[in-house]
Amino acid sequence: MTDEHRLVRMDFDELTALLKEIFIGHGTSAFVADILATNCAGCEQDGALSHGIFRMPGYAASLKSGWVDGQAEAEVNVVSPSFIRIDARNGFAQPALAAAASAVDEAIERTGVVVVAIRNSHHFSALWPDIEPFARKGLVAISFVNGLANVVPHGGHTAVFGTNPIAFAIPVANADPLVVDQATSVMANGEVRLHALDNKPLPPGAGVDSSGAATTDPHAVLAGGALNTFGGYKGSSIALMVELLAGALTGGQLSFENDFGQCVGAQTPKAGQLLIVIDPNRGGLTDFSQRAAVLCKQLIEAGQDRLPGERRYKNRHTAQTLGIPLAKDTLANLLHLVTNA
Repeated sequence: MTDEHRLVRMDFDELTALLKEIFIGHGTSAFVADILATNCAGCEQDGALSHGIFRMPGYAASLKSGWVDGQAEAEVNVVSPSFIRIDARNGFAQPALAAAASAVDEAIERTGVVVVAIRNSHHFSALWPDIEPFARKGLVAISFVNGLANVVPHGGHTAVFGTNPIAFAIPVANADPLVVDQATSVMANGEVRLHALDNKPLPPGAGVDSSGAATTDPHAVLAGGALNTFGGYKGSSIALMVELLAGALTGGQLSFENDFGQCVGAQTPKAGQLLIVIDPNRGGLTDFSQRAAVLCKQLIEAGQDRLPGERRYKNRHTAQTLGIPLAKDTLANLLHLVTNA
């Protein structure tokens, strides 16, 4: 049987509707369900499989356990013309950010820059869906998130940091935005879990086991071990920066302070998120996006094979044309989540 015979294809709206039904069935409000379902379907559509529907059992288990509040309504506090503080009230980060959308737009219009500090939030997805929309409006966006401690500091043996991603989105003239989204760990924790499901070894240097010894066994990393930061001590320093900006500056908690307690099965890390949005044309250029286009062109001419985000855009176009491919057993598992909410 060919791979195609093992697949079904769904359009974006169809998949989003199914995921929304799962979220509502597991206790979220319709507002939260709509945002999370759109986010999750978008990751799947773009081929970011470690952050797509692979995460749905984790969402469901976290909601069922009571670890995260799917009904939470974020408290938005504009503390100065360019600083917005959001208490997600133990809900998800994306709906909390959506609740502040008008305040963010007003701050950008008034001052050209806004800092958004989100605390008491759960972020269980990629960062690019949060920031790409700003770049499509001609803005520059930068974001940082901390999470569950599963990364050791350089030279260490015990997890202190989360995978602590950093992301930025830049408008590019006559092109899709330039979007970079990367963990400060060697790889995302979701990718480790995918390796474990396939019994596939991790790259050398990826992580340590529970004793702090180097390992390429994804099961050992997940069973009390931890990932390494990328780039040795340099990556560790960037992870430290993210921890302070996302976990401490926001008024949230540090990654190693996460404690699931009696919430058996919960997976979503309670974290903080810092978002910075800038109107680049306030810097004196009449069209920043044109300068970005010049640099992107130079990168390709210098031999870089593709720009960050290019693969995702290609996957998105293909999925919008042919449908989002899902393994039949994956679809069956999603339907099981619907019937067993």
